[in-house]
Amino acid sequence: MKRALTIAWLLFLFSVPVWLEDLYVLHVLIMTGIFIIAAMSLNLLLGYTGQLSLGHVAFFGIGAYVSSLAALGFQVHLLPNWLVTLEPKPVWCGMLCGIAAAGLCGWAIGKISFKVRGAYFVIVTISFAEVVRLVALNWVELTQGPMALNNIPALRLGVPGVFEISFLRKPANYTLVLVVAIVSYVLIRRLVNSRAGRAMIALRENEPLAASIGVDVTRYLVLATIVSAAMAGAAGALYAHYVRIVDPDVFLFIYTVTMVIMVVTGGKGTLAGPVVGGLVFGLLPETLRTLEIGPEVQWVVYGLLMVLIVYFLPEGIVPAVRTWWQRRRQEAAGATPAGVGTEAAR
Repeated sequence: MKRALTIAWLLFLFSVPVWLEDLYVLHVLIMTGIFIIAAMSLNLLLGYTGQLSLGHVAFFGIGAYVSSLAALGFQVHLLPNWLVTLEPKPVWCGMLCGIAAAGLCGWAIGKISFKVRGAYFVIVTISFAEVVRLVALNWVELTQGPMALNNIPALRLGVPGVFEISFLRKPANYTLVLVVAIVSYVLIRRLVNSRAGRAMIALRENEPLAASIGVDVTRYLVLATIVSAAMAGAAGALYAHYVRIVDPDVFLFIYTVTMVIMVVTGGKGTLAGPVVGGLVFGLLPETLRTLEIGPEVQWVVYGLLMVLIVYFLPEGIVPAVRTWWQRRRQEAAGATPAGVGTEAAR
């Protein structure tokens, strides 16, 4: 029954571009899907290892910039007489470069920053994100600075002259984002259910106890950071080749806050939490815009809903729904024998 529901749900998601005629709504779904992928990557750190990264947007931006630069090509002087040139690469190659670069940065940050914990780790991640933003803003020869990288090519797959699939239009981009989101979900699910995932959860629950029984703390935290950063880089690459323009604003702190909101309200440490939180807080602003209220009131409603969810559902939407469903099943299971006994007595 569960597998049938999963298949039906997937068929519904893949059928959306067929029957949805409003391209703006499809655009909102695409952007929501991209940030759900980023939120799932953050959940691997925050939800399963207990490490709060407030600089996670850096990996998102690195994926976007590296993928764009690899697809566009560039010339940059690293030294007065040393000119580095990169010819334009296929978009799929650029996206892989963006994912690899984000994962490599995740490895470096993990190796450096996991010598500290708590507020110190948060400070390190925020500082890293700000440094990357300043590099993107001031290294004009490479990144075009505030003028932005534009005319970024869209993804094309296939054999030239035989067949080719272009991801220039919104329906194709929706399908691409959905496929990447599903792959990311499956990857995280397999990871957290593996031996490494159980070690990460043990570190979250009680790090000294986990270390005392032989869990390599740094190794598993760095592994989580690499996977999380690479996945955020994939989301950034999807964003860059969809909107086809990238500027330093992609590193704004508000994007990290958005990811944290999606994870916390949906339910950190759950597989479905970032998905549910992403759908709620990705679609809510657009829903509020359809109402005849001012933008100030829209943001008040947005903030009020977030506060209410955190206050009444402190563990998140998904854990609250799961607890409610389990209670209902237990009550139903407890009521059935009582009913049978009453009928027998009669």
